[in-house]
Amino acid sequence: MDAPETGRSGGLVVVGALTLPGVGRSVAHARQFLRDLMPPDHPRMDDMVTVMSETVCNAVAHTASGDGGRVTVTLLAGGGVVRLEVADDGAGGRRPQVRAENGGESGRGLRVVDALVESWGFRAHGDRTVVWAEFRSVGRILFGNTDRGLSRESPTLVPTAFEGEKR
Repeated sequence: MDAPETGRSGGLVVVGALTLPGVGRSVAHARQFLRDLMPPDHPRMDDMVTVMSETVCNAVAHTASGDGGRVTVTLLAGGGVVRLEVADDGAGGRRPQVRAENGGESGRGLRVVDALVESWGFRAHGDRTVVWAEFRSVGRILFGNTDRGLSRESPTLVPTAFEGEKR
């Protein structure tokens, strides 16, 4: 999708958000954050985890987030929709786009995202870009503790998430 945001964001509430360093190991922490927040038997869990992986990986690989920056992942829900958002530190004005198939080793991430979600897009937020993806959700979603040991204040902080940073 090359157009700005057009999803159904009305009525969504933030379930949880997490800011991570722009490094490869943050992809796994973002996946775990999602798994911890969502009901384990959610029928779209595998698709959501794949989309989270692709969008966080893209933020680290293709934006200033991967050059000492940060990535913020947010989970929102409401009105039968679950929305994932990944905010990066910007890519010099370049925005996400689905690439044509060229037989190369890379460049398929957003094609995978496009195939798995009901809708996706992006919005500029200053120099930053927020990529969002929406999934229809069947039934009521019950969420629990949104900390899950990943915030800086948590006594059970995942130590590798902020490795090398002063606390």
